[in-house]
Amino acid sequence: MARYEHLPIYKAALDAAVHFEKVVAGFSRYHKYTLGTELRNASRAVVEQVIRANAARNRSPELIRLRDSLERVLVLLRLAKEVKAFKSFQAYQHAAELVVTVCRQNEGWLRSVDKAVNAS
Repeated sequence: MARYEHLPIYKAALDAAVHFEKVVAGFSRYHKYTLGTELRNASRAVVEQVIRANAARNRSPELIRLRDSLERVLVLLRLAKEVKAFKSFQAYQHAAELVVTVCRQNEGWLRSVDKAVNAS
């Protein structure tokens, strides 16, 4: 299996997942067990998808799936903000920034993979 611990996208995705584990603990009981559970699961799925993309021979489809997973996390984040699940706007803002960082890294990785395929 390919090593992934050194990847900046893996570190960023793991930071986001850890942040969600912490921030969801502050949600109200209703949101903690509904929306919070979905956020936590989706953020863990992103970390798993990064690992799968790194191990894949053809990374492009895996990175596109990662993009979709990240979009799901962003939608859940927006929903949590709208229903006021976050204790503060700053908590939402930090979570969104973490996810956007992973999104940017994914797009850069996807562009470099596509560029390498087109150069071959």
